[in-house]
Amino acid sequence: MTPASPAETYVVGVDFGTLSGRALVVRVSDGAELGSAVTEYAHGVISEVLPGASEKLPPEWALQVPTDYIHVLRCAVPKAVREAGIDPASVVGIATDFTACTVLPTMADGTPLCETEAFASEKHSYVKLWRHHAAQGQADRINALAAERSEPWRGRYGGFISSEWEFAKALQILEEAPAVYAAMDHFVEAADWIVWQLCGTYVRNACTAGYKGILQDGEYPSEDFLAALNPDFASFVTDKLAHDIGQLGQPAGRLTSAAAGWTGLPEGIAVAVGNVDAHVTAPAAQAVQPGQMVAIMGTSTCHVMNGDVLREVPGMCGVVEGGIIPGLWGYEAGQSGVGDIFGWFVNNGVPPAYHRAAETLGQSVHEYLTELAGKQQIGEHGLVALDWHSGNRSVLVDHELSGLIVGQTLASRPEDTYRALLEATAYGARVIVDAFAAQGVPVTEFIVAGGLTRNTLLMQIYADVLNLPLSVITSTQGPALGSAIHAAVAAGSYPDIHAAALAMGGRQIAAFRPKPASVAAYDELFAEYRLLHDHFGRGGNQIMRRLKAIRRRAATS
Repeated sequence: MTPASPAETYVVGVDFGTLSGRALVVRVSDGAELGSAVTEYAHGVISEVLPGASEKLPPEWALQVPTDYIHVLRCAVPKAVREAGIDPASVVGIATDFTACTVLPTMADGTPLCETEAFASEKHSYVKLWRHHAAQGQADRINALAAERSEPWRGRYGGFISSEWEFAKALQILEEAPAVYAAMDHFVEAADWIVWQLCGTYVRNACTAGYKGILQDGEYPSEDFLAALNPDFASFVTDKLAHDIGQLGQPAGRLTSAAAGWTGLPEGIAVAVGNVDAHVTAPAAQAVQPGQMVAIMGTSTCHVMNGDVLREVPGMCGVVEGGIIPGLWGYEAGQSGVGDIFGWFVNNGVPPAYHRAAETLGQSVHEYLTELAGKQQIGEHGLVALDWHSGNRSVLVDHELSGLIVGQTLASRPEDTYRALLEATAYGARVIVDAFAAQGVPVTEFIVAGGLTRNTLLMQIYADVLNLPLSVITSTQGPALGSAIHAAVAAGSYPDIHAAALAMGGRQIAAFRPKPASVAAYDELFAEYRLLHDHFGRGGNQIMRRLKAIRRRAATS
């Protein structure tokens, strides 16, 4: 960490991830990161049973408890400020980002319904995390009706609306818990709810409204469309969703006395409009020009890129004017499972002998498997995998899809499967990059952010599969730094996000370069991946959906 200067001013960025929240103290003049702290969510991801309950949740559910987010403000922010060694009075702004679409039903004053006595034991009253995929049935109906009616907004989302997004999740609440739906005054993105708690003002950020809330050209889907889905859903936008829109980098309000008490920061400092963890990372990587795709790689991967032209890319998550940087079209795509897949395999598919060997060497199991896999020639394991263990976010947009590994024999070893899964996520990224290029939005620089950048084998695999040089963000805390950059703009320290990004962000250009022989070898394997991708994702083969239906019946019988 860089020492603090008493003459400087500082900002705080808070990144609310899937399992924890991280606070980062940043110097405004140059983006130096002075102190950070992480607070784990006490309840984590709720996918089995609600707190204090015994009834098991259905498959594909992923919930959270909103008080865990407040705990981050109370713990991580003061600790980060102490670590930075600065006077809290010199902090001029705070900004936050969230996973998306992470959304919750609230009362008119922002009280989450799960915190009320009436709905404390109702699963639909809790925060629905981004990876809550139990609304796939509602998403299917939204997509089918939109296609039937040729809704004009379809193309802005690659032709599909995800089960992760606001409309599918809200429709699920209406149809499965109508009392919760009737009681909620606002259906609020967590990115906006936490800002509401900080400044006392509910402002809906332009990023999530555009990408997750189907807001295009100032309009949401019509009441007529919503009524065709369910007559009681007709007024969802006007009654539950629509609210004042705040642009990225603008102040949503000022820090309240209560929030100042939680954080130890000065009352009245700027609180920036909320944002999404992936999109807020782009300025931290200095990705403010068209063609620079940032892949924020963690449990999942979100791909964001600015463009100076509007194109409708099949299977993209969305294109929103000003969705990343004001004045440019912001494109988004994504992979629902990346680090989650590697973690699943390590937790469930690696024998005890490998765990013991890793411990003897002082390595994690991930490190041990990576070392073994790195000794292989490309294709030596004889495997090709599909990276759909958490469904497919782009370009198929179908969370009923599931993982697959082809080529296993009695000679297959854990390191073989591990490498095949690493490669599968790279193939999934290439499908996305190819889809953008085919529509006239080429990727000119691929920039990686997130904890997985530490795996150099994985990074080289991506460079070879994509046949692109990989740049790497300088910061290890990209979303938190990106939020801090937005805080600096909201506080008036920079005229716009572009200027703040150039001063406070950073990246290592072409940290990994493709190797021609490896590129050729992976082209052959990618062709096999693409055959599997299209057969199970586009070819009418419904076995993955049928298996999930059987699982649901068995789980509820």
